[in-house]
Amino acid sequence: MSTSVAYLSLLKRTHCFRLNDLRRLFTKLHFVIRTIVLAALVLVVGTFLIATTLFTITLHYVYFDRTNLPDVEAFIRFDCPGIGHVYDRHGESLVELSREHRRMIQYQEIPPIVRDAILAAEDKNFFSHGGVDYSRIPRVMQKVRIRTILTRMTRVGRADKAESLVMLRQGGSTITQQLVRAYYLRNLTEKENGNELRSGVLSYVVGARSAKKLARKLEEIRLAVWVEDEMRSRFGSKLRAKEEILARYASFLYMGSGQYGFATAAEYYFGRPLTTFTAEDADKAALLAGIAKSPRYYAPNSTDADRVLHRRNQILRLMLARGSLSRGAAQSAEKKPIRLVTMNSSVEAGNVSQAPAVIETVLDELRLRYSGVNAEDLLQGRIQVYSTADSRLQRIVNEALEHGLTMYEKRHPSAMGVIQGSVVVLRNSDASILAEVGGRRMFNRRLNDYSDFNRVTQSERQPGSAMKPIVYLAAFLHGPFTLESLVPDEPISIPDGNKPGGKAISNYDGKFKGLISVRLALAESRNAVAIWITKQIGIDSILSTAQEIGIESPLQPYPTTSLGASEVNLLELANAYRTIAAGTLNTPHVIRQVSRGLTVVAEAFAEHTIPEAVNPTAIALLQEGLRGVVRLPTGTAHALDSVGFPIPTMGKTGTTSQFKDALFAGSTYGFEGITVAVRIGFDDNRSLGNKETGARVALPVFREILLKAYADKLVGNVPEFPAQIEDSIAEFLKPVEVSPAEAAPQAQF
Repeated sequence: MSTSVAYLSLLKRTHCFRLNDLRRLFTKLHFVIRTIVLAALVLVVGTFLIATTLFTITLHYVYFDRTNLPDVEAFIRFDCPGIGHVYDRHGESLVELSREHRRMIQYQEIPPIVRDAILAAEDKNFFSHGGVDYSRIPRVMQKVRIRTILTRMTRVGRADKAESLVMLRQGGSTITQQLVRAYYLRNLTEKENGNELRSGVLSYVVGARSAKKLARKLEEIRLAVWVEDEMRSRFGSKLRAKEEILARYASFLYMGSGQYGFATAAEYYFGRPLTTFTAEDADKAALLAGIAKSPRYYAPNSTDADRVLHRRNQILRLMLARGSLSRGAAQSAEKKPIRLVTMNSSVEAGNVSQAPAVIETVLDELRLRYSGVNAEDLLQGRIQVYSTADSRLQRIVNEALEHGLTMYEKRHPSAMGVIQGSVVVLRNSDASILAEVGGRRMFNRRLNDYSDFNRVTQSERQPGSAMKPIVYLAAFLHGPFTLESLVPDEPISIPDGNKPGGKAISNYDGKFKGLISVRLALAESRNAVAIWITKQIGIDSILSTAQEIGIESPLQPYPTTSLGASEVNLLELANAYRTIAAGTLNTPHVIRQVSRGLTVVAEAFAEHTIPEAVNPTAIALLQEGLRGVVRLPTGTAHALDSVGFPIPTMGKTGTTSQFKDALFAGSTYGFEGITVAVRIGFDDNRSLGNKETGARVALPVFREILLKAYADKLVGNVPEFPAQIEDSIAEFLKPVEVSPAEAAPQAQF
């Protein structure tokens, strides 16, 4: 009995203990559950509040915050890098220059088939949304990389690897978003591939690349909405705003191979203006529309032709789905192969200027003489330059120089391809540059470019005897000399260091004629006479006279300068001869007008300068003297006085020491004439060879240029010399009985 009571008592105590434990356990469980529920509720409410707050802030930022916005006026004007042109005097384009080769087009210039292709490929709801197409959000969310998110959650706070993926793939951007991204957010887009950890919770949690992409995407959406609002306000309706945005999109985007915009891409890839595309060109329109997504992968010169073809056909099917193409038209377009024009025969070859030296001079002139504009404005397409050059004359000059170099190469085969030359043509009336060649078209196996060495302006070489007319002009200005004055053609020397007796001066033919007239001394290029005159009037008189007629390079104050020992460039030498022909000093120039849009922003530099007249009596004497260089039988340019060259000219040959350079500079008469200067030589200053003089090497180039220029009526009618000059020379020739020995050319300098 006692045992049973004890057992029952123990059982009762044990049961009570378990009940108490269960009560305490349930109490704890209740507390934990209540805590978890409360925490979950707080988390949900907090998350909701945070999400709501973030959504509200984002909504406000996108649709209402209009602080720190970029310049909308530039977008509305569509100031972006375009193509700068340099035109010749007749409006023909000499060259297209650009940082980004882009041709701006209007909405009406985009053919309907091209518009349909763009909309099908990029933004089918473009004309209905307000900058952001929210119907795309579900499709975009399908592209979220869930695995990337989960992986990122395990490594919060650590920087991404360089090859790490962002959580959101590309896609979902409207045409407006793509445009503002390319126009305003290029820097942000370029920085997205960097993985530096940025300060901020978002970068800490999702990683640098994803954070930067999300930040850029948010700014892209904000700007797209803002731009659409501004454009709608400026252009009066949503439709007009959309048309303007589409035109900017078609003009701005990069299309591969250095081409920007659909217009230049159409010309580059297909050799046709975009405006000529019709419904029959659906295949081409679809191909162009496909490039915009990724020029690297979908440009038609990509290494993966199948990928390009697939992309094109994919867009054709999208056009079919939108009703832009009939099934038959879409199928026909898909069957067409991709045919491109040869790249070198389209834009690239067409952009090789026939006047690279003219372009280089334009850029220099912009830099030196025009404060309101500069070369960068031209390269960005913000201005257009109208030059004084004539593209037709330029072609003649190019060919004449090549012919002259070819003739020299036939005499010296070892010089093939390395002999060089330069030519410049000036209008006498105002020193405007009509044509300029700074070097042969093909040199060192490449085409001459405007950034190459321009031997007209950048090469300073000795002019040789082409300097002597300045000596005679100084004699007429500063001494008692006329053309009939007698001067001694006798042995003479000049100081030569400590050498006893100095340096003896000889003539080209090694002979001395005694007393001869100034007229004959100039015509025959007698060195001894030039030195004698220099001693009579002083070298300073010659240096100052050189400056008065256009020589700007510093000349050495030595007697040998009279024989052409000081260096000058070809342009200033040409301008000196032009001054002699016209009687007035002008500054050579190549820019006629600079325009920004329809507004003229700068007139020619010459319009703001006053020509300086040179003593007319002295100029008339020198004109007659240089005309005698051609007309006198022993003159060094007498080859121009023939039935085969019926153009009255004056000029002077020049050959430098050891036959290193051959020159000819000459003019037709007066304000209505032109001046041409030619120089031929090697860049390394080697000799042209014995007897390769200005008369033999350079004069034929001059002759060809004038014959063709006047035959084609490119420089007006041939001006005649005054009867007084021609009669005076004829009178001089009458009493002179020329022996056969004297009739042969006796000087080639």
